[in-house]
Amino acid sequence: MSAEPAAIRVAVDASSPVPPFEQVRAGLEEAIRSGELPAGTRLPTVRRLAEQLDLAVNTVARAYRELEQEGRIDTRGRSGTFVAGAGVDAALRARIEARLSA
Repeated sequence: MSAEPAAIRVAVDASSPVPPFEQVRAGLEEAIRSGELPAGTRLPTVRRLAEQLDLAVNTVARAYRELEQEGRIDTRGRSGTFVAGAGVDAALRARIEARLSA
């Protein structure tokens, strides 16, 4: 794991009908799924990513919160926010399948 946060390449289109937080969430999710942001990668702070993307802090915070609820990222307090481990996808699929079969 690197002490330096990963460079995030997420495009936010202000003219899109998709809310900015969802564009950020989807962009990060795709980078995680594609392996561009592998498990254990340290993400920028909410404030730093908001500055990079020229967005409100709350917009990025919501995207991070939703990714954390989905099990894609893990916030470790003052240590930072990291891409969750590979086993998370399997655990998430198992929970979804359990809900569907209930």
